Amino acid sequence: MGAAMAAEARHEQWERATPENWMYPPADGWTYDQVKELVLPFDWELVDGIVVVRGATKWWHDQVRDELFFRLRIAKREPFHVNLERWTMVDEYNAPRPDVVVFDKRELDVRTVECVPVEKVVLVIEVVSPGSRKEDRFMKPGMFAESGVGAYWRVERGEDDMPEVYEYRLDHETSRYSPDPTHHIGSLKTDMPFPIEIDLRSLIEA
Repeated sequence: MGAAMAAEARHEQWERATPENWMYPPADGWTYDQVKELVLPFDWELVDGIVVVRGATKWWHDQVRDELFFRLRIAKREPFHVNLERWTMVDEYNAPRPDVVVFDKRELDVRTVECVPVEKVVLVIEVVSPGSRKEDRFMKPGMFAESGVGAYWRVERGEDDMPEVYEYRLDHETSRYSPDPTHHIGSLKTDMPFPIEIDLRSLIEA
């Protein structure tokens, strides 16, 4: 195969991500349009143009994630909507899938939306697991703060399996989250994005 034919073959390979080539992104990285139809035997998300494998989670993670979703769904007010692991379009090279996302549904068809524009997102929740510590504690807070998301909850597994919630709020002047997040132990009470109070122990006893 000549050099021209090889280059053309590489270009065709990068038209979209497939189960055979997803681990070999183009020089600029994959875009959401190139990966959105990718089917793999594991969960994944798009970060900096790279398909990133989401590690397997355990009972505690899924229980806390699901219960937070249920409590938020019950407490939500118009015009907000709550989703589990919904693609969030930060930019064409970044489409993470937060554990829970709350967004303003106005001008969106929630029945058909695949990827929520980040400017619509008001709260992101990540439940930390052993395989996601670095991303949930450092990378994702920075990404969502820079994108203007008003609140970020990082949920850690404390003593006796108790969930502990670190609540970050956006400083609009610096586009960064508060350097000293509110640390909720035992009970979470907040008014952002809407009033809600949660007995944190009940998340693992439900």
